[in-house]
Amino acid sequence: MIAETVCSAVAAAGLGIAAVTAYRKRFLAATRIAAYSLVPLGLVMTGVVDWLADTAFSPTAWAGFGVLGLSWALFATTRAVDRRRGGTRKERKEARAAAQSDAVAPTASAPSLGPGSRQSTRPATAPKAGAGDDFSDIEAILKKHGI
Repeated sequence: MIAETVCSAVAAAGLGIAAVTAYRKRFLAATRIAAYSLVPLGLVMTGVVDWLADTAFSPTAWAGFGVLGLSWALFATTRAVDRRRGGTRKERKEARAAAQSDAVAPTASAPSLGPGSRQSTRPATAPKAGAGDDFSDIEAILKKHGI
């Protein structure tokens, strides 16, 4: 009963302010003020105010809000843990398999030529300096790697 009276008074005051604003030739602002002032009156007429008043003083409703909050907290926690782990179980399994298949010895600096081959131990010869020899750098690199 009190809530309906307060909402009606707010609506009446808002419409009065809108009328004064329209009198000052600020029609867009007056229309906006009238729209805002009619919202509480509409809420009273639809019964939302009664529902809110009943909900605000109901222990069952507050327990329901608590359960909703707990549910939200659980969802947020599982998403945070899922992001930290790196995705779904399938994605983690694929990442683990890719990491194991791409394993390379960290000290390997030269490519291996196979199980029975030996690289030559002779030192690489210096490239010949010549004006027309454009591939001397490439030859030196290839000889350095035993190719």
